[in-house]
Amino acid sequence: MAIIASISFAVAMFDFTYIPWRDFYFHNLPAVVQQYDQFKGIEPHRETERYLNAVEQLQLTVSQTGLASAQTRSWLQQLDTLSVSLIQNNPFQVAEKTGNLEKIKNQVRDRVQNQSAKGSFQTFWSQAYLTKAGWEKEIEFYNQKIKPLIVTNYYRRLDLSGNYVDLFWQIDIVFIGIFAIDLLGRIYYIRRHNRNLSWLQAIIRRWYDLILLLPFAQFLRVIPVLVRWHQAKLVNLNVIQSELNRLFVRQITTELTDAVVIQVLSQIQGAVKQGQIAQIISSYLKQPHIDLNNTNEIEVLFELILEIVVYRIIPKIQPDLEAIFRHLFQKALLESPAYRNLKLLPGIGELPAQAINRVVKEVSTSIYVALTKVLEDPDSGNLSRRLTENLTQSIGDEMQRGQTIVKIESLLYDLLEEVKVTYSNK
Repeated sequence: MAIIASISFAVAMFDFTYIPWRDFYFHNLPAVVQQYDQFKGIEPHRETERYLNAVEQLQLTVSQTGLASAQTRSWLQQLDTLSVSLIQNNPFQVAEKTGNLEKIKNQVRDRVQNQSAKGSFQTFWSQAYLTKAGWEKEIEFYNQKIKPLIVTNYYRRLDLSGNYVDLFWQIDIVFIGIFAIDLLGRIYYIRRHNRNLSWLQAIIRRWYDLILLLPFAQFLRVIPVLVRWHQAKLVNLNVIQSELNRLFVRQITTELTDAVVIQVLSQIQGAVKQGQIAQIISSYLKQPHIDLNNTNEIEVLFELILEIVVYRIIPKIQPDLEAIFRHLFQKALLESPAYRNLKLLPGIGELPAQAINRVVKEVSTSIYVALTKVLEDPDSGNLSRRLTENLTQSIGDEMQRGQTIVKIESLLYDLLEEVKVTYSNK
């Protein structure tokens, strides 16, 4: 069955590529093309066949009577007429080979040095030109350059529905019948040895064989072909199978995670909109709660935030803080009448600015040193605990105010919506 599936796939690919690659098959497998054209409704085009036959008759006449005979002149005149008809009617259009006609016209134009397509053919098929240029030389040019472009042209019949005739199904139905019988036998075997399986479950176990029964998209048959090769131990697909499983699982996991995150954010949004978050926070801050680990989490969080601010954030923003202090001191001095009078004295005007810079530097340094000492002082625990309790009490009182909590809930709801949109579009 692996061999039969492989043959079926090869035949399907040959049919799939037959029309676009027919020129290749025509020159390399002429016997196959002669037999297979009938399945595609292909037959010789009458006009191009008439042209080819006329040239053959011309060659035969020249060989018998010579180039200057009346019979030769008659065939040359007929070829001139056929050339004009070839250019005007474009018999290559049906086979989508108009490019071949353009190549033919360009070849003849260059050969006789005439820019007119009809005029160049008229010159080429004339006794005067063929005598001057040499009959043998010119007919060899035709056989090597022109004839190969004409001989591949064809006419393709249409069926009753207006589509091109395609009888590949007459070949494919044989393979489909074999695969259908094989599939039924395998499903019956699976069902007989696994009574707990339904017929549908038995069919699903051989899902890849269903592709072989499709009369279209024959390129998909590569899937059951590879599976059968693997089952026949002709190839090893374990690595590919494990990789596909990994990618499948990862994709499913990612989609499930995204869905869960969006769902959680939506539920939190709903809780915020209904005021449940505010009630939970207010209840936690106002009422005694169960302590599971003998730790005041709010106090620990406050200390951790304070350490981050003092040791990591303030050193990075200290120049900005000094700039703010300097601006405030300068603004206060500018509003002071004493400073304005002092600035008028010669040599004194720049001293206050220098003093401000020194004061700002010392103040910011002193504040930072004081904060670090507070954190490093073992006795500061009681102070921070009292601060935490007062802060918690103040937050609880503020949460009871209607306008504040409404504004917080509105901002929090909008923030969650932006997070959802950002996460879903990542």
